[in-house]
Amino acid sequence: MTDSERKLWARLRGKQLGGIQFYRQKTIGNFIVDFYAPKANLVIEVDGSQHLEANHLEKDRQRDSFLRGQRLQVLRFTNLQVLQEMDGVLELIFKVIGGSLAANPP
Repeated sequence: MTDSERKLWARLRGKQLGGIQFYRQKTIGNFIVDFYAPKANLVIEVDGSQHLEANHLEKDRQRDSFLRGQRLQVLRFTNLQVLQEMDGVLELIFKVIGGSLAANPP
């Protein structure tokens, strides 16, 4: 894991965020996602600068399309967002979790 992934994982693991279980490096179809919360139908990706290159952008678009086809919501954050704006990142994840659980109660 990258530094930013480790820092985010430290805040997601152990059901710390909304009591939701997250998994890291989870295989979904032919893809390995950074973080996955099945109860919230949520995938979180933490992207390095290489994801700004054209070939990575296209691969990310295809990946996100597949994941949305699996009825999953995908949140993407840059390494810098995670490292410099952790509170905002966690707040957005928490809001998405709440909206997902409201739309799809257990």
